[in-house]
Amino acid sequence: MKNSESHTKDLPIVPTAEGHKKAATHYEAAAKSHLEAAKHHESGNHEKAAKSTTEAHEHASHAKEAQKPVVKNHTS
Repeated sequence: MKNSESHTKDLPIVPTAEGHKKAATHYEAAAKSHLEAAKHHESGNHEKAAKSTTEAHEHASHAKEAQKPVVKNHTS
């Protein structure tokens, strides 16, 4: 058995899949907010850019938290 197989053979499929989906949803929202921030900066609206940047950071933080158990499952 390969080392990677030993890490994944007994993993619960649904919770791992849900963790991936939750992290991806937050990363997508973070990307959207970053793109909005860029547009606001380009148009000179730096207050809105700051708000979008903060939203992006919050989503990225939630994504990192959502993926922690997934990563732990795959590495333990």
